[in-house]
Amino acid sequence: MDQVTEEKLKDTARQIRRDIITMIAAAGSGHPGGSLSAVEIVTALYFREMRIDPSNPAWPERDRFVLSKGHAAPLLFSALAERGFFPREELLTFRRINSRLQGHPDMKKAPGVEMSTGSLGQGISTAVGMALAGKIDRKDYRVFVLLGDGEIEEGQVWEAAMAAAHYRLDNLTAFLDYNGLQIDGPISEVMSPEPVDKKFAAFGWHVLEIDGHSFAEIGEAVAEARRTKGKPTMIIARTVKGKGVSFMENQVGWHGTPPNREQAEQALAELS
Repeated sequence: MDQVTEEKLKDTARQIRRDIITMIAAAGSGHPGGSLSAVEIVTALYFREMRIDPSNPAWPERDRFVLSKGHAAPLLFSALAERGFFPREELLTFRRINSRLQGHPDMKKAPGVEMSTGSLGQGISTAVGMALAGKIDRKDYRVFVLLGDGEIEEGQVWEAAMAAAHYRLDNLTAFLDYNGLQIDGPISEVMSPEPVDKKFAAFGWHVLEIDGHSFAEIGEAVAEARRTKGKPTMIIARTVKGKGVSFMENQVGWHGTPPNREQAEQALAELS
């Protein structure tokens, strides 16, 4: 996927945002804010950066992606469908009984899902295990993980961060979706993680900070992570919660609220 243009990535990101709105509105349930904020990160990984084969989801040499903030499942499901892991029509079964696409990713049901997530803090722990296994098995695959900024209030995150540095997991790249809001309000008021860059650096990580909506900056950061030896990389991605939909942007109320029919139509019109 080396020759994917930025214009193509922007088109894909727009489609994924439309899918997120459509899925959550149809289900009447879901998390639009944190799904929309991380669209460029996941788009860049699945459509430019990662070595994957949708026809063989269990290919041993594939790169791995773990959505640690599992409530952003619509984002992951849309990206997987766009890449061909399962039919796009299945997106409209989101959160329905017996669907493969539940409210949080289920690795036993949905092709391409590497880890069942939802309990915050556990995704990065399993990503550390995957990266360590790669080192032990002398494999050259890379492991990517996406965390929420509210999620890093979980103590388990820091145990995982400590282990990743201890085992010198330079095949592990983490993205922090730093949109500044969580379900109860601004993260600075609920439980401030600052100075988050210095904290991960103190735990032994290589730390970068970027505009999380810039494909150019995401690409440069991933390239630097690939060049970094002997330590994992944390990419702090500054983002906007609800990005792309005017009435959702930077509004904490859209963390876990589905749009009604009129709101969904307005959102889709803005994303056309």
